[in-house]
Amino acid sequence: MTEGLYLYCLVRSGLMPVPLQGIGLDGHNPLQAAPLNDLAAIWSPVALEDFCGPEAEARLQDLTWIGPRVIRHQEVVAALMRHSPVLPVRFGVIFTSRESLENSIQRHYDRIDGFLRYVSGTEEWGVKGFLDWKEAKEKLFARRWLQDSDRLKSLSPGKRYFAEQRQRASVDLELQRWLPEVCQKIWQGLQHLTVEGRERELRRRDAGDTREMVLNWAFLISTGVAADFRAHIREVNNRLADLSLVLEETGPWPPYSFCPALDMESVR
Repeated sequence: MTEGLYLYCLVRSGLMPVPLQGIGLDGHNPLQAAPLNDLAAIWSPVALEDFCGPEAEARLQDLTWIGPRVIRHQEVVAALMRHSPVLPVRFGVIFTSRESLENSIQRHYDRIDGFLRYVSGTEEWGVKGFLDWKEAKEKLFARRWLQDSDRLKSLSPGKRYFAEQRQRASVDLELQRWLPEVCQKIWQGLQHLTVEGRERELRRRDAGDTREMVLNWAFLISTGVAADFRAHIREVNNRLADLSLVLEETGPWPPYSFCPALDMESVR
């Protein structure tokens, strides 16, 4: 069985734990380090046949096979982040030899080194925003109806019905205008707490969830600012609760969303 070198992340060689502890994707091969100057690539042996060829293509689509391995990949990166700044590598990057791995590190040395300097002392946090459109519309409509209730009650049933329908249409337009404005204000309000922020792809709602994801952001923040960051999110949620917009923060994560694109070897 031919073995490959599965790569997890790159770290500072002088900051990684010695001896390196942990098991790789396959559950029995230990983690290893390939040092180069002040960098080190964290890897473990894997069977190339697990990742290459027609059978491997089907295996990589099987969540029961790939799921635990993706989780283990993330666990390894998260464990190293406790000791050193890390450059996480995407799942499934495999080298055919130690020489090819070291050549790749050497080729990208300046970018890797610069990135580790940039993220030193930081961590990634995610912020997602969810809006229950139906509930928000009903709350806003009830508020508008209450403000105009005396006039509406004085109308005949037919006229009142059409007046209410016009109000519902205006509520819909108001929410459509309000949402991007409030998202922009939230984004701006987080800037003083963050090193960098990036927008991420919005995801579809889960089955049975009436909420829609309306924002999905990643932020790089200094490690000591996490408590203030989370407190700010709670404050924003308190302000927006009456319109059914809820922010959810997750973290800390390795800086996945801020990694430079590197053409690393990957066998298939």
